[in-house]
Amino acid sequence: HMYEVGQAEIDALTRVINSRALFRYGVGHECDRFEDRYAEYLGIRHFALAASGSNALVAAMIALGLGPGDEVLIPAHTYMATATSVLTVGAIPVIVDIDESLTIDPKAVEAAIRPRTRAVVPVHMWGTACNMGAIMEIARRRNLLVIEDACQGVGGGYEGRKFGTIGNAGCFSFNYFKNMTCGEGGGVALNDDSLAERARCAIDPCHFYWHGRNEADKPFAGNGARPSELMGAMLNVQLDRIDALIGAMRKEKAQILSGTASLGNLGLKAAPMHSPDYDCATQVTYTLPTAADAERFVKIFPSVIAGKTGRHNYTEWDQVLMGAGAAHPLMNPYNMPANAECRRTYSKDMCQRSLDILNRSVMVVTNPAHTQGEIEDMIHNIGMAARVVFGGLSRDEADLRNVQQIDTQKFDMPADA
Repeated sequence: HMYEVGQAEIDALTRVINSRALFRYGVGHECDRFEDRYAEYLGIRHFALAASGSNALVAAMIALGLGPGDEVLIPAHTYMATATSVLTVGAIPVIVDIDESLTIDPKAVEAAIRPRTRAVVPVHMWGTACNMGAIMEIARRRNLLVIEDACQGVGGGYEGRKFGTIGNAGCFSFNYFKNMTCGEGGGVALNDDSLAERARCAIDPCHFYWHGRNEADKPFAGNGARPSELMGAMLNVQLDRIDALIGAMRKEKAQILSGTASLGNLGLKAAPMHSPDYDCATQVTYTLPTAADAERFVKIFPSVIAGKTGRHNYTEWDQVLMGAGAAHPLMNPYNMPANAECRRTYSKDMCQRSLDILNRSVMVVTNPAHTQGEIEDMIHNIGMAARVVFGGLSRDEADLRNVQQIDTQKFDMPADA
């Protein structure tokens, strides 16, 4: 859900519409301006805007030369696009376990490497950092490409470096549910000039037409995913807001963690974080002893079980589980002779350890709009819920304060949840 959108965005969009400059090349300049500003914000040389985070992932994989014959390691808990983008370039996604941070487990990455494994996609899920130190060490040693999926991590970082700038490429989403939005949208962060040209060709195969042909980087055909000036204009305003938003959520998360730290003795433990100071802090995650404990907790304190977030869990990726990697059978990577030696079978119980962790991980949503009083009430209610689940307090005895319900839409909750 959009955190903060107001008159500044309306003014920016109105200005672009009134100027009639809706096309990015040679007409308007909002997309160019955003790309320059966001690259500088990230501390990287190139940022290429695309129509979505999915397009961004595909463009990054094309830029890095991934394709048929390649396996790409992805986590069991991420939005489905992480998997489908691998298939779009003709490669095969191999699903590996997460750990209690809800991000890809470096040990599982190392254990999953086979001769055909070319790349890994660490996903900074829910805006919290993967263990990039361990992942980059494995990648260097085992010669893997690293594509950071920071689609949910705009504004976040790992040990002082922004998400998306640590691996070979970084991908972002500016969809309605993200930290910074223009409704839909995404982009690729790259340091290498030639790779950036390839990513831009993947996003717009006619890119050279607007920028001039380049003998060094030959174009190739692809499906266009060009952004409009309306997207660029809105993102330029959103970029002015992002640090204050993330700052407010970090402060709230720190306060909730410190106010609930003693509940660890009861059984409500904060999930491990790899870089807490640079976390997007869009939620506070707790790891409970059992799935039943998690179910009881969310009934008392409105929050979300990670394992109940539908499309974010590999068990819900129908196309992958069915082996439907493309609409046409001859374009389906699962049928390609080049992929014959890749691992192409999946089952709903293949990452049972991940499902166990996900079903006992509970997320409490932060929001920059929360007042100090609301945060204190949340801390109070979390404590009450923990005492009902673990401390022998009955539901009727719990003194729960009235706190506004969370927006569960962001988490894709089924209607009957």
